Amino acid sequence: MKTFFRLLDLSRPYHHYVPEYIVYIILYSILGLMNFGLLIPLMSALFDTGHQAVVTQLPEFSMSFGYVKDVFYYFLNQQLASGGGKFGVLIYICIVLFITIILKNIFGYLSQKVLTRMRVNMVRKMREKLFDQFSTQSLRFFHDERKGDLLSTISSDVVEVENSVVTSLQTLFRDPLVIISTFIALFVISKEMTLFTLVFFPISGWLITSVSKKLKRQSNKGQSLLGKIVNITEETLSGIRIIKAFNGEKFIRDKFDKDNIAFAQTVKAIQNQREMASPVSEILGVMVVVVIMMYGGYLILNHKSNLQPEMFIGYLALYFQILAPAKNIGSAITSMPKGLAAGERVLRIIDLDNAIKDKPDAKSLEGFKDAIVYDNITFRYNETPVLKNVTLTIPKGKMVALVGKSGAGKTTMADLLPRFYDVQGGKIMVDGQDIRDVKMHDLRAIMGMVSQEAILFNDTIFNNIAFGQENADKEEVIKAAKIANAHEFIIKQDNGYETEIGDRGMKLSGGQRQRLTIARAIFKNPPILILDEATSALDTESEKLVQDALDKLMENRTTIVIAHRLSTIQHADIIVVMDQGEIKEQGTHDQLIAVNGIYKKLVEMQEFK
Repeated sequence: MKTFFRLLDLSRPYHHYVPEYIVYIILYSILGLMNFGLLIPLMSALFDTGHQAVVTQLPEFSMSFGYVKDVFYYFLNQQLASGGGKFGVLIYICIVLFITIILKNIFGYLSQKVLTRMRVNMVRKMREKLFDQFSTQSLRFFHDERKGDLLSTISSDVVEVENSVVTSLQTLFRDPLVIISTFIALFVISKEMTLFTLVFFPISGWLITSVSKKLKRQSNKGQSLLGKIVNITEETLSGIRIIKAFNGEKFIRDKFDKDNIAFAQTVKAIQNQREMASPVSEILGVMVVVVIMMYGGYLILNHKSNLQPEMFIGYLALYFQILAPAKNIGSAITSMPKGLAAGERVLRIIDLDNAIKDKPDAKSLEGFKDAIVYDNITFRYNETPVLKNVTLTIPKGKMVALVGKSGAGKTTMADLLPRFYDVQGGKIMVDGQDIRDVKMHDLRAIMGMVSQEAILFNDTIFNNIAFGQENADKEEVIKAAKIANAHEFIIKQDNGYETEIGDRGMKLSGGQRQRLTIARAIFKNPPILILDEATSALDTESEKLVQDALDKLMENRTTIVIAHRLSTIQHADIIVVMDQGEIKEQGTHDQLIAVNGIYKKLVEMQEFK
């Protein structure tokens, strides 16, 4: 139940719901008892048993059940005294019964409204916390987690928590109170019969608990399979061209079908066991009622009990009222394991600590004035070091190119600067301050990035260029687009800058997408720029347009360029040659050619190609 209360904790503050709900549900329970309790005086009056209470004076007001009871019997006796007879009593009791039913349903509806407000608030907070984790976690988090599992968590897991756990709140909060209040009334009517019936409740509790434990195990397995299905689907949608190019349709479909069939079988087993709870609860409840009828009838017929016939009928009617809430509780308990299993996965993500965050005393960073310094840094993703004791100084206004074979550590060098990861040894300084000691927002505010993959969002061209900026000036956006050689193709679109570009900008060509990312960086106007293979995926014509835009972007900025095409970085102020996580050579193009080392070999290999 720890998971249940953790999920319930998301609905805080409780004072918005609990006092109001308690009032409504108590009134609901009392009125429900009155509905069936009215059978006793009705039977007594109609069949003239003479057991009804005689109240000849209207009692003085008091906040008690006795006052309500005496008022009821006072007016009932008034009906008998006025000559209305049994039919008058019948009309009187039916009117009271009708009023209590109306009031009971009104208070039931009001209590449901309170729980709905609580439920919506809880689910909203759950999604907010999950999305906050997704958007603020370091990149290492996304290396360890599968995208399909994360998408499954914020969609199907949250829905399952809502359907199973949150929907059960009404049952678990209201129905136990109804059962308790009904049992109190049953004890008042007959202690011996009520104690006799309590023997049967541990049996039903044991059956429901056994089913629940098995359901939770199956639910964990089912949600894991669903995560795989979502992951395969996402990979298929993203890589559909490769799948078709390699005739991989059957392979990927077989892979999907395997997990889909396993998931379907698990769901079938879960549903079958969940549906078992309701008939089992009802059968047990009816069995108890049958036993009560036999036992109570035996006591009355053999004059072994002072229980009157009308009291016995009222007792049975009240006991039947327990069946529905008991059945609901049984169904809720067997429905909850699947939701609790989903809740555990939700809470696991929510509870993950963010390894990259501001220190409590983080300092502000005002612009960029001097230099970036990598001071003897070491970094590893797993056990193998990616960077080993790297030291590099990048003066303001200089263009530094990182070159080397794949896996040499170039992209990692760039990712460490905006703190996508934190170094494990040494430190990175901007203007003499360790970047771990400054506010992350300030650090990233002075940087812009253009990556090999053009990351765009399913929004308008305008919003993609002005990404992250509220109330962006349209003239500034157009100016940035012109510098990035993007304005001409933008105005040719159907809606110009308000054109929706589709998922990941798929309505545009590769060169157009890349020019939009450059326009986005120009609009931000950062003093530090990181270019990660920004032209490697483009054709010759697009590369020329993009390279021209990049040249404009790099003017008067401190730029870190990661490039495989060495022809694009020959004019760099500093070229850093990396190999196996270490800096092997450093200097200008001419200096490195003269050294006749790794860089010269790389240049010759590309020229030979």
